[in-house]
This record gives sequence, structure tokens and C-alpha cells, in this order.
Amino acid sequence: MDFNKMSWVLAFLGFMFLGGICKADGATHFYDFVLKETNFTRLCSTKSILTVNGSLPGPTITVQKGDTAFVNVHNQGFYGLTIHWHGVKQPRNPWSDGPENITQCPIPAGTNFTYEIIFSTEEGTLWWHAHSDWSRATVYGAIIILPSANTTYPFATPYAQETLILGSWFKGDVMEIISDALATGGEPNISDASTINGQPGDLYSCSNETTYRWLVDFGKTYLLRLINAVMNEEKFLAIANHNLTVVAQDAAYIKPITTPYIMITPGQTMDILVTTNQPPSHYYIASTSFVDGNVNFHNGTTTAILEYNGNYSTPSTTPFPTLPDHNDDTAAENFTKQVRALASEDHPISVPLNISTSLYIAVSIKERICADSSCAGPNGNAISASLNNISFQTPSISILQAYYGGNTNGVYATNFPDIPPHFYNFTGDVTNSTLYPSFGTRVRMINYGEGVEIVFQGTNVIESENHPMHLHGFSFYLVGTGSWNFNSTTSPTTYNLVDPPEVNTIAVPKKGWAAIRFVADNPGVWFMHCHLERHSSWGMDTVLIVRNGNTSESTIRGPPAYMPPCSNS
Repeated sequence: MDFNKMSWVLAFLGFMFLGGICKADGATHFYDFVLKETNFTRLCSTKSILTVNGSLPGPTITVQKGDTAFVNVHNQGFYGLTIHWHGVKQPRNPWSDGPENITQCPIPAGTNFTYEIIFSTEEGTLWWHAHSDWSRATVYGAIIILPSANTTYPFATPYAQETLILGSWFKGDVMEIISDALATGGEPNISDASTINGQPGDLYSCSNETTYRWLVDFGKTYLLRLINAVMNEEKFLAIANHNLTVVAQDAAYIKPITTPYIMITPGQTMDILVTTNQPPSHYYIASTSFVDGNVNFHNGTTTAILEYNGNYSTPSTTPFPTLPDHNDDTAAENFTKQVRALASEDHPISVPLNISTSLYIAVSIKERICADSSCAGPNGNAISASLNNISFQTPSISILQAYYGGNTNGVYATNFPDIPPHFYNFTGDVTNSTLYPSFGTRVRMINYGEGVEIVFQGTNVIESENHPMHLHGFSFYLVGTGSWNFNSTTSPTTYNLVDPPEVNTIAVPKKGWAAIRFVADNPGVWFMHCHLERHSSWGMDTVLIVRNGNTSESTIRGPPAYMPPCSNS
């Protein structure tokens, strides 16, 4: 089918009406994404998966800082879904942010919808993925944001670039896996493999012939763009005999960190310099899970090959990197605590010092009571999850459309609590904790321009583990982390307010806390959730609604002429 002309004329005209076009200073790019079922063979068997343009990973979006991209998504699949542009702030444009029934209803099968992706201050690597149930397992790809015209990197221009995306492979149907788990109340099946650029690698069955290979020349420095698109595990990664120099995280530059390994959570991205200074040969790139809780997880090792060009004898054994144990939280912390913003004259930061909105959010796994103990979770109940003891329920229509249209009755309530409704020893003896959450669609309203601080408090309820929390619509500053319970008097004295990293996804440490700050300068409806997919499915989510300011430049743009309908999806 030829989408190139007619579909783009209609899509472009659609944005001209009602919503208009908020043209950035940069160039405008156009992409067609065709969602369709495609057969793929992995782990000795063939299955049909949902893809974009028939590839896994999907196509890369490449822009310069400040550009705009229009992506026309043609849904030729079997069910409705949405696409999210992870880490793109979308100033004043929540209409194209993408989470299902938060900012839009799903794109029905057999129809199309055009997203307008507005890039502003981001520079580096981000990614896009489906944001409907578990469809992101196979619907994802990279976003590369190059420096704007007449600027360059804050380091020597690399010889070349490479993108590696960590992913998950399930032999079963991912949509059935999560729907069955939610129906029974038990844990969803774990993945059958981890992947690098869609390939499991040598250590999995029927996979050694298709292991991904990164071809390099000797004596060069490459920019590796790394993305964690894994569904339910944080990851360690290393390259045998090669150091990694991390120079950016979540499309913001950091002070360079030279390290033998990295730890990256689902949702995070990193820009890494790799210098090919070893004897020309083959070297394993390997990634394993970091899981510090007593939970089911995929414990395999996915691999790729760093292969030097040139004439040499193929090694009889390929060097393999040393990686931390799967539960080595010290190794994870030793890496993450080094991350600090570059905070240079060309790449300044602005950490809010005046805080007018403070939230203290307990992050917990919970239970939902089942009649006659008939469910497959603990104690015959169903597993749930919560933020401040509220297990989020996604509405059947878009929160953004309800908010913008002023018809909010029955869609959501604005009483998300600022503090946990019940205090207990969050990281210690939790026998007096609240095991059963409330269920509902509760949001937190925030005035435009307020300085916001959120402290995420890990808890020991049912099972404690590291939680990667992600906020749409903003980059925020990770000003502090610590072990055990947050102390409102002493913990803030440990904050880094000089050069905290500016990120969009952070790891809340097991039995610990993490504090973030940002200015609420992006009016709209913005989803906040754990990026471990099973936790989000269980309700570890909420929504922040930033009210309009007093000027047109601090007001949500009007909607495009067409939004996917909230029915027939």
C-alpha cells in the first residue's frame, strides 16, 4: 500500500486545524510506521509478532536537537494500541505522548493516527515503544537526537556510532501472558530469552548463527547508544577487555564515567564511548539481569560480538566479560552513584531550590482479596501494586480528553495523597503495614511553574526490590538516594544540588529511597509509573496533571483535528 502522499496530506492538514502546528526552530521530519504481524524465528521456533515496518527492533528516528517529527502510524494489526516517545518532553503537547487511555485512546486496527513529536532540550539517545498492555515487547526502536546545527558533542567527535537495544523474547503471546496473569491473579510468565538488537546470542538454542555483530576498526573511538527495552529486568552489560566511558544518560550529558560494566534499568538510555584498542579479534558483549528481590526473572545471558575488521585468525575461544552476580546491589549502586550531570557552560542545569509541592510516595507490591481465596497470588489472593496505597485503575477513556473537555465525572479523582495514608517501618518489619490497597484512578493536580520534589520510598511489603520509576513529560533531577527510610530532617542534607543527573527514569533502590526535583513548566496530563511492566500492570502508576499557566506559551495546545475514538479499539 502506498502511504507516502495521500496519507501525509491528510495527516498534515489534520494538524493544521484545531491544534495547529507548534513549529520548533529546527527541521521537520516525516516517518511512516506500519504496525503489522510478522513471522520471526527465535529459540528454534517460529511465531507471529507485532512489528513496525516488519523489523525487530523497529526503525530508528534520527533528528537534531530542536527538530520536529511527524510519525504516521498505520495500524494493520489485530488490536488497538498506542506509541510513546520515551523521554521526549513534548512541550505543551500531551496529545502525542501516547500512553493508552491516559493521553489518548488506542489507534483502532485498520486506521491510522499521526503523532507530532516536538524535540526541545533533549540531546543524545531516547527511544519509542508501544504503550498498550505488553505490546512494547516487540514494538520499539531508537530515537537519535544529534547536536543542533553549528554545535557538537562535549567530547571529541566519535569515528562512528552504533545502537544496541536490549530486549525480551517470549515464546508465548505477550498479550495473552499478561491477560492470563491478571485474570488469575498470579505472576506472568517470565521471558524465554533476552536479546540484543532482536537476537538472543550464542548461549541460547538455535541462536549462534544469528548473533548480532558490531563491526569495528582498530584504534577508533565509537559512540555506543544503549537502550534498555527489556520488559521486567534491569541489566548489567560489559564488553570483554574493553572499558566503557558513559557520557550521557536519558539524552542529557553527564561527567564521563569510565567503568568495566554498567547497570541500566528498563526505560533508561546511555551514550557510551568505546575505544577499540585491543588486539584485533572477536570479543563478547554480554548482558545479564540485575534482580535484587526474591522474584521470578529470566536468568539467561544475552550476547553480541564486537568484531574487529581486518585479517587475523578467528579465535578458538572468544573472550567473555566479567559481570556482577544477578543480586549484587552493591555493584549496581557503585555504578549509579557515580552519575552526575556535566553541568558545563554549554550544557547547564537548573536545579529547583524553592519547592512548593512535595510528595512522599511509598512504592509497594500488594494483594487484592479474592473471594474464597480463589486467585493464584499469595494467600489465594491476586497480586497488585500501589503508589501511596492506591492501585491505579486505567479508565476506559482518555484522562487528557476528559480533563481538556471539562467532563471529568467518573473518569478520575483529584485526591491522590501527598503522603502514605498509613505510616509504618517501610523498609523493616512491615507486619503492621497495609497489605490491601485502595483501587481507583486518582491523579495529583499541580500548578504551573511550581517547584516539585518527589521522594519515592521503597517498601518491604510482600517483596522489596529495585523499582525503575519513569515520569512522562519531564526530565527531572535525581538529587538524592539512600538506604532504609527517608528522614525528612537528615536525608535532605545529603542531596546533591550542584550537579545531579537530569534523567527521565530512575532506580529506586531496594529498601531505600530516591528524591527527584523538577519545575512543573509543561502543562498537560503526564503518566508516572514503574517501568517493570508487571508492576505497572498491577497498578504501580499515577498521573500528574500540570495546570495551565497565565500565558499562551504556558497553556496546553488544542487537540489535533482527529484523535483515535474511545471505542471500537
